[in-house]
Amino acid sequence: MFFNLPNTLTWARIVLIPLFVGVFYLPSSWLSPHWHNVVATAIFLVAAVTDWFDGWLARKLGQTSSFGAFLDPVADKLMVAAALVVLVQLGRADAVLAFIIIGREIAISALREWMAKIGAAKSVAVSFIGKLKTTAQMIAIPLLLYHDPLGVLPVAGLGEGLLWLAALLTLWSMGYYLNKAWPEIRARAH
Repeated sequence: MFFNLPNTLTWARIVLIPLFVGVFYLPSSWLSPHWHNVVATAIFLVAAVTDWFDGWLARKLGQTSSFGAFLDPVADKLMVAAALVVLVQLGRADAVLAFIIIGREIAISALREWMAKIGAAKSVAVSFIGKLKTTAQMIAIPLLLYHDPLGVLPVAGLGEGLLWLAALLTLWSMGYYLNKAWPEIRARAH
């Protein structure tokens, strides 16, 4: 179903992307740099919560659909990519880390699509290491967006460390998925 409550939440997450990016383009007479950070972090967190909530609702209401299964990861990847590009532009994230994370998302999405086309999608289903990678990046990004210290808590430093961890987990999970797909890749390479 194209428009049900879970899919509407996913569409809302996509609509939040230009709002999220646009916050950093508002003049400082409208929002101080601190409030740019706060508002962008809040938008990102709302998007992250809707990501969890739309999947839960789809299962709870029996409204899972192939369209929702397609749209949900697209919305996730667009939001993460937008956040990483913004963070690189702000000088809060290393471009190499952003490239690793975004590049892996594109490569594994293409691999999953190809594996589904040949009827072997289950071998590249989401793994624990993939979930761990997602968790690390979904904590790192809001910390880097907020950036300001919270009392003695070095928010930016924690975010930077977690983003490095996310990049390492990204490479590990990519290796894991490629290893799972390797027999099919080899069999069809000729």
